[in-house]
Amino acid sequence: MTGTSARPVQLAVRGVRYETDGHTLLHGVDLTARPGETVGVVGPNGSGKTTLLRCVYGVLRPTAGRVLLDGADAAALTVKERARRVAVVPQDASGTLGLTVREVVAMGRSPHKRFWMQDGPDDVRRVAGALETVGALPFAERRFDELSGGERQRALVARALVQDPGLLALDEPTNHLDIRYQLEILGLVRALPATSLLVLHDLNLAASFCDRLYVLKGGRVAASGPPREVLTEDLLAEVYGVRTRIGVHPGTGAPNIVYG
Repeated sequence: MTGTSARPVQLAVRGVRYETDGHTLLHGVDLTARPGETVGVVGPNGSGKTTLLRCVYGVLRPTAGRVLLDGADAAALTVKERARRVAVVPQDASGTLGLTVREVVAMGRSPHKRFWMQDGPDDVRRVAGALETVGALPFAERRFDELSGGERQRALVARALVQDPGLLALDEPTNHLDIRYQLEILGLVRALPATSLLVLHDLNLAASFCDRLYVLKGGRVAASGPPREVLTEDLLAEVYGVRTRIGVHPGTGAPNIVYG
C-alpha cells in the first residue's frame, strides 16, 4: 500500500462504566494499548467485549470514565477527528446498500477529505492496494450486499486499512473466514504500524497474535497480561466454566489450548 500511515496511537481506557436500561454492562474497566501493540479482548458471550470496543471507537458513550487517545479525551473529538485516528472493523456494516466492494473500501478515505472532494490518484492507489492485500480484488466490482460473510469481512478490513488509522479496532475480525484468511488477516493486522485492539472468541488465535490480553467476565477485567501469563487452566475454568489442558505451540511458542 502506498502513502504514509498515521502514527500509532496510545489508547488508555480509564474506569469506563456503561449502563443501559438499568443494566450495567461495564463496571469501571481499565485497559491500555501502547503504540504499535496488538491487544486482545476475550471472554464469554455477554462479558462486555463488544460494548467496550464500541465505547473505544465512539458508537457508545461511557456512563462514567474516559477513553484517551494519546492523552486526549476521545469524547471531545469530532466524528471526523476521531475517524482520522481510529478505524473500525465491525461485526456488521451499515450504509453499504447498493455499493460495490470498491466503493465500500473507498469510504475509508472520507475522514481525510472534504465531503465534496472526489477520489484522487493516491486514494485510488490506496484502495487498490488494500483490496489486493486482503484478497478482495477478484470481487471488487460486485455489490457488497451480495457477498458471503467471509468476503464482506475482508472488504471491511480493507476499508479500515485505507483509513490509515493510528488505532485499529476490530470486533471478531475472523468471523466467517476460513482458516487461511483468519491467519492472513491477523498476520496483516499484527504487521501494521497501527495500535490494534481486537475482540476475539478463538483463544488460540488470541494467544498467537496478541501481545497482551484482557479477559472480561461480567463486565469486569478478570485478568490481563501476556497470553502465557493470562491463559491458565484455572482461569479458563473460572471464566468459561470449561476444563482445558494448556501446552506450548511447537511452532510459535504461544500457549496452545486443548479443550475437554
